[in-house]
Amino acid sequence: MNSTDGFSPLTKRMHWNFIVPADDAGLRLDQVLPRQCSGLSRTQARKIIDIGGVHVSGRRVRSCSRSVKGGEDIAVYCDGLSLAPYTISADAILYRDADIIVLNKPAGLETQPTPARYQGTLYAALSEFLVDPFRPQLQPSIGMVQRLDRDTSGVILFSISPRAHKPLTTAITTHALHKTYLALVAGVVPPGEHEITSLLARSHRDNCVRSIPRGGKEAVTQYRRIAVSETCSLVEVTPITGRMHQIRVHLSEAGFPLLGDTRYGGPPQFGNMMIPRHMLHAQNLGLMHPLTRQPLQLTAPLAADFQMLVNHYHLTAC
Repeated sequence: MNSTDGFSPLTKRMHWNFIVPADDAGLRLDQVLPRQCSGLSRTQARKIIDIGGVHVSGRRVRSCSRSVKGGEDIAVYCDGLSLAPYTISADAILYRDADIIVLNKPAGLETQPTPARYQGTLYAALSEFLVDPFRPQLQPSIGMVQRLDRDTSGVILFSISPRAHKPLTTAITTHALHKTYLALVAGVVPPGEHEITSLLARSHRDNCVRSIPRGGKEAVTQYRRIAVSETCSLVEVTPITGRMHQIRVHLSEAGFPLLGDTRYGGPPQFGNMMIPRHMLHAQNLGLMHPLTRQPLQLTAPLAADFQMLVNHYHLTAC
């Protein structure tokens, strides 16, 4: 076991997997992890257990005091993000009524649970936010009708009543929700309207999405340059379809990768500026309310790091 319980954040992805040896049988979960996971302190172990990054025999376990048994298979996941749970503040709410809620998602936050966490996701924060203090035993009814990549900021919609789930799902599948994004890309995008259509498929070898000649899912992306400098462009993007990583892949394949999008060829540093994440922001969402049928137009202000780069590169309107 580590000699200190002093907490320091884990800033890179890590994964441990081990079988509990007979000598460790009967120990608490937060005791056995530091013994078997090199470099992990007991305080870190407790944090990872609490947010849901520990799986015993394939099941997520969030109890530090749970006793382990010899021969159990334990997997520990760390995604390199903050181990502090995210909470929803009033200024993150763009719209809310009894049936839907629209939030301004920050960058660096997973939308839904992953092997590395349940707590510290937007879904978990919303579940906690919606708990009725007078009936805490009732679980909120949340429908995830949209997803945003971890490092994408901006507008995201959830249904929060059973009667809203189906009409919102239908709106998604019929493309009745209209979404626009802002992207900061490397290179000078030509003026005018542009459209990319391809068949996209994910490679299981590297988990990246690519355009392929046949067998993939059709993806259509429209974009236009709205501001430009000598080396980069601010682009408004409208995804007609909603495929995984669609905007990132299409812009990269067009020769204009997102700043910071190292997975798809974007530069991690641009000029003298480090780019810590891919620069994509879900700016606007237009829809008909699923129950009242009233039109809604919701806009999320730019994240601070995105706005700082826009200012830094002196982007001028075209």
